[in-house]
Amino acid sequence: MSASAPSPSNPAPAEPGRLALYLDLIRWNRPQGWLLLLWPTLTALWLAAGGFPGWHLLAVFTLGTILMRSAGCTINDVADRDFDRHVKRTAQRPVTSGRVSVKEALALGAVLALLSFGLVLTTNGPAIALSFPALAVAIAYPYTKRFFSMPQAVLGVAFSFGIPMAFAAVTRSVPDIAWWLVLSNLLWVLAYDTEYAMVDRDDDLLIGMRTSAITFGRFEVTAVGGCYALHLGILAAVGQQLDLGWGWWAGLLAALGQALWHMRLIAGRSREGCFAAFRANHWVGFSVFAGLVLDRLLTPLV
Repeated sequence: MSASAPSPSNPAPAEPGRLALYLDLIRWNRPQGWLLLLWPTLTALWLAAGGFPGWHLLAVFTLGTILMRSAGCTINDVADRDFDRHVKRTAQRPVTSGRVSVKEALALGAVLALLSFGLVLTTNGPAIALSFPALAVAIAYPYTKRFFSMPQAVLGVAFSFGIPMAFAAVTRSVPDIAWWLVLSNLLWVLAYDTEYAMVDRDDDLLIGMRTSAITFGRFEVTAVGGCYALHLGILAAVGQQLDLGWGWWAGLLAALGQALWHMRLIAGRSREGCFAAFRANHWVGFSVFAGLVLDRLLTPLV
């Protein structure tokens, strides 16, 4: 008997159940993805409301973010299934490995998107109207990797739609400051998703996938640093424009410290360093949001 063959004392691993496969498909055990979406959205919600926006809107945007990120994962895996089987890190994803069918994945994604839309329906007309282009961009993003040299920019648009939707839900309008926040967030997405793309660059070159890490070439580390700088610079200008207090600036300072740490992690261009920088990025967004919450809590006291 082969040493690797199953035996009564060495049984083959049990096949995961459907629920476990679905949870793997939506990356339930990897919350970094929805946290990257959540913190900028909540920052916009707090700025639009001038503080705590109320439990209803907090629940709508928190649950909606988790649901739409999960739906996006199913769309991404269906679109990339023929590419993912050539990349060691993604070859065992449920759709790529055939353990979840394309129809199953699309059905799950549709259910999650409909649940998210049901939450948006409890807000108002302007927010509901913005949900349609948000969904369109989310669906289109995975396919842009085939022809667009900077698909991370499209992801940045998809990951920023929660910002104007938050302002619309609170104020029924989208002021100029919201679009500056969108631009800032898009630059942050470019920074951290380029770090992510640096992890798979060798595989992506072999299979013909287009990414910002390939487009930036040997200047990718400089480009990431520039995106971080512009992201935080715009947030600093927003804070000055809105006359935010020291809590906001403390949050930005914490975010800057982390960005500098990430630059050190990716400087050697190792897969481990780039992946570690990407995985830690949600703390950058959290720092900005936490600084704003602290600032809004303390403002009435001064």
